[in-house]
Amino acid sequence: MTIKSKILITGSSGFIGSNLHSSFHLDFKLFGLDIAKSGPFPLESVYGWDELEKLPMVDTIIHLAGKAHDTSNTIDSASYFEINLGLTKRIFDYFLQSNATKFIFFSSVKAVADTVGNEILTEDVIPNPKTPYGQSKLAAEKYILSQQLPVGKKFYILRPCMIHGPGNKGNLNLLYKFVRKGIPWPLGSFENNRSFVSIGNLIFVLRLLIEKDIPSGTYNIADDESFSTNQLIRLIAESVQRKPIIWNIPAPIIRFIAKSGDLFHLPLNSERLKKLTESYVVSNTKLKSALKINTLPISVYDGLSFTLKHL
Repeated sequence: MTIKSKILITGSSGFIGSNLHSSFHLDFKLFGLDIAKSGPFPLESVYGWDELEKLPMVDTIIHLAGKAHDTSNTIDSASYFEINLGLTKRIFDYFLQSNATKFIFFSSVKAVADTVGNEILTEDVIPNPKTPYGQSKLAAEKYILSQQLPVGKKFYILRPCMIHGPGNKGNLNLLYKFVRKGIPWPLGSFENNRSFVSIGNLIFVLRLLIEKDIPSGTYNIADDESFSTNQLIRLIAESVQRKPIIWNIPAPIIRFIAKSGDLFHLPLNSERLKKLTESYVVSNTKLKSALKINTLPISVYDGLSFTLKHL
């Protein structure tokens, strides 16, 4: 009988944690660590952050727990560091003294750059985050890198771009509702290219990191191809059997409306406009080289199509 590898997943009740349980529970022995004992994990396998001393021995720790980026800019900056840095310190210190051999930390591309423009983001770019979210994620990365790693242990700092899949929340859902209601897309004048990563490709990568001997390091995670927001609008329209309605309203007018949204807390503000229209292309070359693969299994088109079917 094969002994299943044991994995502890922090933030187990969240979007990624729930998808990991769905994909991993037959192949691995899973445990959760979360402030809420909810989601797909059996209640007896989920522990609270005040129960670290009760955690069972595991082989791998996947650290997902954290405070997500708030596009409304209403969250106190200190809370990002309290959670994104504070929890990472606690669980990484636990990892160092535990029997676990692999630690996988979910950082973000926003720990490096808030905007990329026409460049392609690689791991060689010197980090310069502008938001408390990105700064707190970078601080957590630096803490991991500053610690002496015992022989036999490995760490992986993962910097995913926008992750999507079943249970997805955020701007993709907003776009979906927008198109499904037949509302014209008013941002057609913004031409961009964006990187995404499907939950399927993410799970594929995690499985290789868990099962194979991959060098420790910091890795971007993105699908192999980029996709524009206008392409995404067309794909959503196709998924709901509607004709895409894209308006090319001049960009200066849209930016003025977004600035008004900053003042009056409207759905469209400058931060959300940037997320919807900026170009942000992320390289996954270093990751694929470490994994010894040429392509990820799911194309950006197929991944987005799968997600849209589950919205």
